[in-house]
Amino acid sequence: MTHNVLVVDDEPKLCDLLTSALSQNGISVFTAGNGLHALKVLEVEDIDLVISDWRMPGMDGPQLLAEIKSRFPQLPVIVMTAYSTVKNAVQSMRNGAFDYIAKPFDIDELDITVSKALQFRDILKDNQRLRAELDEHQQIDSLIGDSPSFRRVLQAIDSVRESNATILLTGESGTGKEMVARAIHKHGNRADKPFVAVNCAAIPEGLLESEMFGHRKGAFTGAVTDRIGRFQQADKGTLFLDEIGEMPLALQAKILRALQERVIEPVGDPRERKVDVRVIAATNKNLLEAVANKEFREDLYYRLNVFPIPLPALRERVEDIAPLARHFAHSLGAAAGKRITGFSPQALQAMAHYSWPGNIRELQNCVERATIVASGTVIEDDDLPAYLFASSPAGSGAILNEGTSVPPDLDAALAEVEKAYILAALAQSNGVQAAAAQLIGISERSFWYRLKKLGIHVDKIVR
Repeated sequence: MTHNVLVVDDEPKLCDLLTSALSQNGISVFTAGNGLHALKVLEVEDIDLVISDWRMPGMDGPQLLAEIKSRFPQLPVIVMTAYSTVKNAVQSMRNGAFDYIAKPFDIDELDITVSKALQFRDILKDNQRLRAELDEHQQIDSLIGDSPSFRRVLQAIDSVRESNATILLTGESGTGKEMVARAIHKHGNRADKPFVAVNCAAIPEGLLESEMFGHRKGAFTGAVTDRIGRFQQADKGTLFLDEIGEMPLALQAKILRALQERVIEPVGDPRERKVDVRVIAATNKNLLEAVANKEFREDLYYRLNVFPIPLPALRERVEDIAPLARHFAHSLGAAAGKRITGFSPQALQAMAHYSWPGNIRELQNCVERATIVASGTVIEDDDLPAYLFASSPAGSGAILNEGTSVPPDLDAALAEVEKAYILAALAQSNGVQAAAAQLIGISERSFWYRLKKLGIHVDKIVR
């Protein structure tokens, strides 16, 4: 692939040197003597990378970097600087530069840095293509975002989508694990085959084996006909095992055999059935901790963890909150027959400062409520739920300030935060457990487990 690189420097000899060095690697080089000239080049040429000097007359390097980040946010910039101004270059990286090289520089070092920047640019282009291909049917909501942490997720999707490797998606509830699984399936080599999703926590334990592997008529009370299980339904396609950490130990051994041998046995039928499925599992639990506690099989964990993809919490990708919120407002507003054009600066600021314990799911619920109550085309801060503006919302994850005493028991402190979340959710849902679980983005089964673990009695808190 041919890449176009723009070199910006007011020293013609340095421009010539860089042109000669980069051209040897098959790169097409454009040059500009100052920042204003560089912007004109960027408007007419498809540039993959900018290498800019720090000090230039007129528009200097930092000013050019700010303009590029504003007009071409996905275009990587490498800053050139003298050794005496390395601190300034580091500041430029904080302002969005991809990297810096110090003058006088080594050609090999230049080649390595440029190669990394161009690989990064290629990944962004692939991610743009991947996102462009996803349509409303794929529910692309959770695949919106351009933060560094989410770009890594998109890169992982692009790397694994054509393979048949087993994938383990990890992350908090509401981070979009099923959406990622659907995207991998849609853009993989099994896209024209079934995608079957199973919530391992939502199916009663006594029915889970039959649900997964099927059963023969008469195998148990209520089995009035033969039934194929989810593995057979997903044959040649993708089986998504959501909340795999909630699967009972007794069934884990049979799941492991199905993954290893690619065969299943329906309940009440000793004959094996061959299956060809690509398995994507997801969990919000720490499976290694579950393995240590004998709650999850170690061999199954390693069978599932062939290609792990951790999904960041929404608080770890704050820059994605605004585009996600706008997308929700547009789609939800249209569904409600309302035209929502955006959010006020105060509303965006409030959403950016909230910790979103329920992640994308909570953001969607928040925007849906705001779209309903909004009186105009712009969602104001008054339209947002009051809890977003609490000085210390339950479970906000506030960092201890200097001088703050550290709790002597971290587990106890975390339990208190978890308890505060659950009590707030129960109070807001008037004690309805299913609604409270949905509010904080966990399954009803997981919610019930936490009630029991924390000693919370619902009948005592309902008003």
